[in-house]
Amino acid sequence: MTIEILTDGPRLAEFLALETTVWEALAAGDPAADARMLTEDFLGVYPSGFSDKASHCAQLQSGPVMADYRLSDAQMRVLTPEAVLLSYRAAYRPAGSGDWKQMLISSLWEKDEHGWRNSFSQDTPEPAG
Repeated sequence: MTIEILTDGPRLAEFLALETTVWEALAAGDPAADARMLTEDFLGVYPSGFSDKASHCAQLQSGPVMADYRLSDAQMRVLTPEAVLLSYRAAYRPAGSGDWKQMLISSLWEKDEHGWRNSFSQDTPEPAG
């Protein structure tokens, strides 16, 4: 099996826009917008542990969890016509904090009857430096 790897272009930009929709939901404190972007069987693997869709959306019930963010160094692996793995660096400032942090993130996007939705995400914190 040959996996296509993209580091620029319109297809990568399309998936960065989808990923940005999730980040915008986190910044707006919008659990409904977050829920629209995640599959029912979503799995998040985070430093704090595992998360399902309900937990991912519930974090927004009290409002935004992100004050600001920047995504960079994106690359994408096209696994099948219905599945892509987007990996990138996120610099972010949590809501209520003045400190910026960085993570490396990989998100699996799958196409279903609702369009492209995020089924898996793993965050790896980068050390401050």
